[in-house]
Amino acid sequence: MTATATATATATPASLAEADALHARVLAKIAGGGEPFDALAASIARHQARYSAGYARLCAARGVDPERDPPSALPAVPTDAFKLARVATFPEALDAAVFRTSGTTAGARGAHAMRTLSTYHDAAMVGAASTLFAPFGARARIVAVAPSPAQTPESSLSRMLGWFVEERGDARSAFVRPDDVDEAIDTLERAALDGPLLVLATAFAWVHLIDRLDGRCVPLPRGSRAMQTGGFKGRSRELSAEELRGLIASTFELPREEVVGEYGMTELTSQLWATPEVGSTADRWLYRAPPWVRVTACDPATLQPLPLASRGIARIEDLGNVESAWAIQTADEVIVHEGGAVELLGRLPGATPRGCSLAVEELVSSPEVEELVSGERP
Repeated sequence: MTATATATATATPASLAEADALHARVLAKIAGGGEPFDALAASIARHQARYSAGYARLCAARGVDPERDPPSALPAVPTDAFKLARVATFPEALDAAVFRTSGTTAGARGAHAMRTLSTYHDAAMVGAASTLFAPFGARARIVAVAPSPAQTPESSLSRMLGWFVEERGDARSAFVRPDDVDEAIDTLERAALDGPLLVLATAFAWVHLIDRLDGRCVPLPRGSRAMQTGGFKGRSRELSAEELRGLIASTFELPREEVVGEYGMTELTSQLWATPEVGSTADRWLYRAPPWVRVTACDPATLQPLPLASRGIARIEDLGNVESAWAIQTADEVIVHEGGAVELLGRLPGATPRGCSLAVEELVSSPEVEELVSGERP
């Protein structure tokens, strides 16, 4: 499918004022404010049920009401819904940006519309400040092996890396395209002669760098760090995150604890980080959500929450998603440990989990979307 359902949301002065007030409350939470998570989640869920017909349908199908039921009882929006319908409480005319999934696998690309980028910006910068950038001063020399925001304006990852380079990078910081592997290696070798580096790249880009080096090492100076993010999505040989982490560490002669993990997705506003400060170990990578994000492992069939230390698919409640979906349901397998540490186990193999499929049907039930689902591709 290459089309999506048209938006049904209509903006009014009252709806926009309500959304602006919610963004302000979330920004205060990101800045360290003390508003309880559930109080803010309940307000955002009510807003979305009022101004998003799809979310209202999903709640009605589950027999819950955001006006009376707690956030834990309210449904999450499956990531597949972002491929089939517009998930937003405002119309397209007010889009500040629309970020799209990579589209490297079969099917439609998911789209996440944002009316403002301020909440995404602050979530990214504050989350990275205490994790990715912790060992560095105000500025670091950054080499981003990724397309720049100008080259890929629909990539939320490129937009975030652009902020990192602009606001935390020094004058020598730069992007280098991941498809120009030789240039990327040459850039890293030259940069390594001039002090510590922070190298940002996707798993896909790291594998290509390591494969091209073919056993040769590029030692990075003491005090350097590497960030690994993203999955392979069928484009490269499969490695676990831990295996790739070890290859990055050995190829670039970094301590394993200086290879930092980032977990994010187009459908989210916020990120999870795995760093030495939050318990990253040699045999498993543990991620932490910031205070404005909560992760729960759920049963794939029922989407009901599972006890701590159980293996399930991740429900991610991201308060940054003020005007899209405050809770999303992924097909990524996780174990949530005592204290909130999240162990990522990869995507659930096989077809879309039954619980997610049912939720998509409930959320996007409309003649227009039924035609998209059942008909031929446009």
